[in-house]
Amino acid sequence: MAQPIEISPSQIARRSEQKSEERGVVYAEPNSKKVGVTTLGCKVNTFESELIAEALQTQSWQVVPHTEKADLYVINTCTVTREADRQARQAVRKVVKQNPDALVIVTGCYAQIDAAACAAIPGVDLVLGNDRKLDVHTLLPALQKGELPKVLVGDLDQNISLPSSLLTHFEAQTRAFVQIQQGCDQGCTFCIIHVARGPSRSLPATLIKRQVQKLVVSGYAEIVICGVDLGSYGEDFETSLGNAPAQGINLVRLLEELLELEYDADNPFRIRLSSIDPAHISDDLIELLATNKRMVPHLHLSLQSGNTLILKRMKRRYDANLVRDRIGRLRVRVPQLVMSADVMVGFPTETDQQFEDTWSLIDELEIAFPHVFSYSEREGTPAARIPHAKQVPVPERKERNKKLRERAAKLQDKVMRSRIGEEAWVLPESRIIDERYRFARAEDYLAVLVPKKQAIQGRWLRVRYTELLGSQLLAKVL
Repeated sequence: MAQPIEISPSQIARRSEQKSEERGVVYAEPNSKKVGVTTLGCKVNTFESELIAEALQTQSWQVVPHTEKADLYVINTCTVTREADRQARQAVRKVVKQNPDALVIVTGCYAQIDAAACAAIPGVDLVLGNDRKLDVHTLLPALQKGELPKVLVGDLDQNISLPSSLLTHFEAQTRAFVQIQQGCDQGCTFCIIHVARGPSRSLPATLIKRQVQKLVVSGYAEIVICGVDLGSYGEDFETSLGNAPAQGINLVRLLEELLELEYDADNPFRIRLSSIDPAHISDDLIELLATNKRMVPHLHLSLQSGNTLILKRMKRRYDANLVRDRIGRLRVRVPQLVMSADVMVGFPTETDQQFEDTWSLIDELEIAFPHVFSYSEREGTPAARIPHAKQVPVPERKERNKKLRERAAKLQDKVMRSRIGEEAWVLPESRIIDERYRFARAEDYLAVLVPKKQAIQGRWLRVRYTELLGSQLLAKVL
């Protein structure tokens, strides 16, 4: 059973001050070189960027914002869409312009998928694949001596970077991300990430528990569990260890073990899942969300579409009826649940009616915060090979995107207004609004404004919602 540990507000304040002191060995050195790390894309990238930065600090590199002039830049890229590729190239050119004499390392998913395009950008010194991205600090001396080829991108089926060290904190963040899994075996027809990240691999539960405990002791009151395909956690242990699966570990069992870790009795840490495939919403996960109050009442679904035929053509694991069934059972057991979701419009062959089916499912299940994006052809994916005549015209994709966002905004407003008068737990962040309020996120991830003078960053606060200001709930501290 979880054992509370005493961490007072004064201790957390001292820890915040000590962060600079602990890293002051690095910062205090007048001749230390500066590194800026740019992170694009998902929470897994954010976690990995922090690992890269902390490893460089052990070699006396001073971490500075990537917008400042530095001696070394590391750009951790995303390739989920063509727009993500464009943003990656733009980010690289920006740091080269900031300091043309700096060393520039491009890594991440775009580097893995299109190393040649990355290497062709003037000013790039090294393109590093996902198989070596956590080795930046060990490769740097050879890079500085000119002893490395410009491109180091390997086969992810043979080798992949998995964290082996523990993070102590996240720079300028209220909540901490912890990666538990890497890669994906699904191979959806529109997606290139399974190529960029390789096959699914799970991190050892012992390492994950040590990482979470370290962050909790450092004062973090919310841990976001992240991975490329979270629900597949533990499945690969069956293959590598010859049992089914090793020690009975899966996502739910891992979460149960994390909830048993020691915590601050006055500020107990909560756990949030970064994203979940509807097919992975098991009875056990529903039960855990319903019975353990430190599992936040919020889920972000990797939904994509609400039409069964389109889901089949996407090669998703579920159909629309399965989504209705799983979310329906969740609603019964966790009535206060708030949901967000990734939703794609304009997938090849999608008709107007199939688009309307997606909206109908969102509305029916009250998925209040859909993250809507238009389908983008990715070279090397099956969907990109669908004949042009069956591709949805780009203007139509944009129009469907606009329609869905407009409808979703009304649904969001309805959900947030329904909360006025209710009590909730919120976690204040660093952002100050109008000099009177501190921005916070509720357990269910609703955006909240709390009186600045009554809120401490990173300390859970009990409030009552009083009114809706735009897209944020104004709250009174109880």
